[in-house]
Amino acid sequence: MKIYTKTGDKGTTGLLGGNRVSKDDNRLEAYGTVDELNSWIGMIRSCPDSADTNITDLIYIQRSLFTICSHLASDNQNAIAELPVLPKITNEHFEYLEIAIDRMNENLPELKNFIMPGGSQFIASCHIARTVCRRAERRIISLSKTTTIDENIIIFINRLSDYLFVLARYCSYKQNVNEILWNNAL
Repeated sequence: MKIYTKTGDKGTTGLLGGNRVSKDDNRLEAYGTVDELNSWIGMIRSCPDSADTNITDLIYIQRSLFTICSHLASDNQNAIAELPVLPKITNEHFEYLEIAIDRMNENLPELKNFIMPGGSQFIASCHIARTVCRRAERRIISLSKTTTIDENIIIFINRLSDYLFVLARYCSYKQNVNEILWNNAL
């Protein structure tokens, strides 16, 4: 099977359901950013200093993001209905993240200031993933103004950015990396 189809050579791509849209369509911006986020989660998972991270959580997140991409890549609800193997994002997905956040946050010092992203390549990657997650959320919200988006997708993405922030802090704590606090005094 050839990987190239040549069907996108004129700047369009096919959605689940069969419609073709421009490659700069809001739908592609949304699921393309979620795909980018998934790649950053893969980067986090493969970092050598990810030993303090629950890899099972990261794989769960990546699988959930693939599901979200599938939903966002569908041009209508009929296409989703025709895919019986496509799971839905449910409250169990974001509750999973909430449990993981609470588990990591349990021993962290209280945060009263913004922190500067960084500390190690792993921690910085968590912060980059968090900012890509926020961009994905904005893209999905933009898409929701023109098409119906399952609110559980929005909730999951919102909760995921919280997870990534706490993951960065947790790994700073576990690796004894000082968080640099931001203050407005230069």
